[in-house]
Amino acid sequence: MNPSQTETDAVRAASDQFYDALDEMANGNASAMADVWSHEDDVTTMHPIGGREEGWDAVKGSWEGVASMSEGGEVTRTGQLIRVTSDLAYELCTESASMTIAGDQLSLEGRATNVYRKENGEWKAVHHHADLDAQLAEKVANMGA
Repeated sequence: MNPSQTETDAVRAASDQFYDALDEMANGNASAMADVWSHEDDVTTMHPIGGREEGWDAVKGSWEGVASMSEGGEVTRTGQLIRVTSDLAYELCTESASMTIAGDQLSLEGRATNVYRKENGEWKAVHHHADLDAQLAEKVANMGA
């Protein structure tokens, strides 16, 4: 196995950990995200609910906010493509999710991009971007009103 395949496998393992944490978030628990993500100020997200978060505190808060409204969910990915450089990697995939948000069952499917950075020998998420889902964004916006 060449080093690039070893690193690709390590990024795939980090992605598996991220999607396990995403699945837990869809069931009301965002705590596993803390193990998956870098806690630096340069991390970012752009969720299906819209907006953009910058910095670990904002990113963590966004996962916690969605988790607080979610139950009975499942998130899966298909079509995974991973590319790795020396200390950065990105992943392209399609995410499918179904969950109950504030009592309403919602399903969505969209493209996602995840960026990972090698920190202290471990691959950590530093960016997550998923297609905007108008139905989900409206539901979350109406809850805040």
